[in-house]
Amino acid sequence: MHRRHIALVAVLALVALSGCTGLFGAEEVDPSQLNQNATYDWETDQNVSIVVNRTSYKAVYDVRNNATLTVFSRDDLGREQSVPISALRYRYPNGTVVSPANSSLSANRTGQETTVRIPGNGTGQVAYSAPRSGKAFATPTFIDGQTYAVTLPPNARVGIPLLSNVRPGGYETSVDQSSDRMTVTWSEPVTAQMLRLRYYLDRDLYIFGGVALVAVVVGTAGTVYYWRQLRAVRRRRQEAGIDIEMDEDDDPRDRGPPPGQP
Repeated sequence: MHRRHIALVAVLALVALSGCTGLFGAEEVDPSQLNQNATYDWETDQNVSIVVNRTSYKAVYDVRNNATLTVFSRDDLGREQSVPISALRYRYPNGTVVSPANSSLSANRTGQETTVRIPGNGTGQVAYSAPRSGKAFATPTFIDGQTYAVTLPPNARVGIPLLSNVRPGGYETSVDQSSDRMTVTWSEPVTAQMLRLRYYLDRDLYIFGGVALVAVVVGTAGTVYYWRQLRAVRRRRQEAGIDIEMDEDDDPRDRGPPPGQP
């Protein structure tokens, strides 16, 4: 029993030191991580602007009289998880942008959420970067009643039901021809708890079209082959006298008595 207790304590210590559970409360996010360089587009028509890249995304949030902004993600089971943010910035209403290195801007993290502490009166814009992967992007709506714009990676698109999905509805799409990036915009305040986007790349459309064409060709060829085989079988049966087609108007009762009877 003593060994079991030692093993349990060792496991808990390792987990706590890794910072995954927040067992001993929130921990400060590494300042060097928060002060990493990043460029954000602060001039946006929507309250929230998110730019999705292949392995990361950048988010800019409008905040109004908030001392903190709490961000998190949800896994497939609906469990909340903290977001490993980096390149944290805050923009005052007058356009001044500050980092944690030259302001009181900071962040702490537990196993379930990441909390950004906002300087001043908390009215301005908060921006951060975070990692991601795959051809889907989802985020909770942290602040009620805000409008959203999500810019997809280059050559990424939504619009074909089998290859993409966007929730909630009520959105519009536009494409910047210079960057070949599509932006999905919710111009009305979003009331849903989550935004979910599953997109495809241009090459996926060609692959899907090629697979569909091959399936049609193979299916047509198979249908023709079996139809020909069926005709050949029927012809051989007829030649052998197995199948004798009878005219619909040829009633056996109208043929007269059997041979040898008057």
